[in-house]
Amino acid sequence: MNPTCSPALHLAYCQNIHPGETWEEHFLALSEKAVAVKIALHSDGLLAPDAPFGLGLRLSAYAAKELQAEASIQQGSALFEAARLYPFSINGFPFGKFHKGPVKENVYAPDWRSADRLQYTMDLANALASWLPAGGVGSISTVPGSYATWIKEKEDALQMARTLGHAVVHLATLERTTGRLVHLGLEPEPDCFLETTPQTLEFFHNTLPEGALPILKTALGVNQTAALELLHRHLGVCFDTCHVALQFEEPATALRAYRDAGIRISKIQLSAALRTKASPEAITALASFQEPTYLHQVKARRENGEILSWPDLPAALAELPSTADLDELRVHFHVPLFIAPNAPLASTADTLTPAFWELVRSGICPHLEIETYTFDVLPPEVHPGDIIRSIAEEYRWVLNHLADASNGSESL
Repeated sequence: MNPTCSPALHLAYCQNIHPGETWEEHFLALSEKAVAVKIALHSDGLLAPDAPFGLGLRLSAYAAKELQAEASIQQGSALFEAARLYPFSINGFPFGKFHKGPVKENVYAPDWRSADRLQYTMDLANALASWLPAGGVGSISTVPGSYATWIKEKEDALQMARTLGHAVVHLATLERTTGRLVHLGLEPEPDCFLETTPQTLEFFHNTLPEGALPILKTALGVNQTAALELLHRHLGVCFDTCHVALQFEEPATALRAYRDAGIRISKIQLSAALRTKASPEAITALASFQEPTYLHQVKARRENGEILSWPDLPAALAELPSTADLDELRVHFHVPLFIAPNAPLASTADTLTPAFWELVRSGICPHLEIETYTFDVLPPEVHPGDIIRSIAEEYRWVLNHLADASNGSESL
C-alpha cells in the first residue's frame, strides 16, 4: 500500500502478530491472514482491487535458514505474485519463539555479540533481496544491541559494534552483487543497551565507528570515508513510537534528532503504549495487563521530571503504591492504535502529533509498519475482537492521520 504522497511511503502491518516459527507456518499466515487483511481493506475502500499490498514479514531464525533454499524462495515469490503482495521489510528482532509461551528477556537473545545473531540477519537479508524488485530497497529491524544488564564493560559494546560491522559488510556485498539495497535498523527499547535517543546517538557517533569501521575497511578494501558512508547506508535505527513514548520523549523531536545527526531511519514502527496518571485507581486497572509472555517495562515520571523504571509490570505494581510524587505512568504494552482504553487508562497514540505525521509524509522514512503484536494477550475488556477487522481498523487510523497531515500542511 502506497499512500498518495511524495516521496512514496510503503505501509504494512507486522506479521509478528501471527504465531509461527517454520517457513510453512509463516507461509500459511501470509496466504491466509495477510490476504484476508488485503481483502478487508479493499472491502472498506482503503485499497484498490488491483493495488499491491506491502508486507512486513516476521521470520524466525529457523524459517530464515529454510529460506536459503531456492525452492522456498520461489514458493514465496509465487504467492506474492499471485496475490499482489510485496515484501519490503522484515522484523528480525525475535530470533525464536514469539508466541504461546514465556518470551520475556529471551527476545533479546542472541544479542549482537553473537555469531548466531549475525548469521540470522544475513539469512534474512538474503531472503529479502531475493524478493525485492531490481533496484529495490528493503529494511530489517533488529534488537537494540542487547539487554542492558547483559552488557558489563566497554568490550561488550565494542564486540557488538564489530559484529554489526560484519553485518554491514554482508549488506554492502549483497547490494553490489544483486543491485538490491537492504538496510538494518537497531530498535531502541526500554531497559536495553540502546534505550533512549541520546544513548543511541552516542553509540552511532562513538562506539559503533570504533568497532565497525576497521572491519569494513579490511573486508571491503575501502578507506575511512567510504567505510563510514557504507556504515550509514546500511545501518540505522528502527523508530518504534511506543518505545519512544515510554522514554517520555516527543516522537517528532526524536525523529529530527536522528535526521540531523545523519543517521538513517530504517523503519518507523507505528505503535502505542499504555499511559495513565498515577493514582490508586490506575494501579488497580493496570493489574489486568499482567501476563506471562512478554516483558512489560514500566516508566514513571515524578513531578520533578525524574524518571523511574521497573523491568516488568508485576514488579512495578508491587512498588507503585508506596512510591511518592508520581505524575504519569507508561507501560510497554502495545495497545491497538485505534482504541482508547477505559479511564483511568489511556494510550500514547496521541503523542503522534501533526508534526510527527508531517515528518512521515515528507519522506523522513519511507517504510512504515503497524506493530501491535499483543492481540492474543490483551485483557478481554480492551480486546477489539476479530483480528482481521482489528488490523483493518489500524490501517484506517494510520491512513486517516496521513491524510489529515496532507490537508494540514502546505509543504507536502
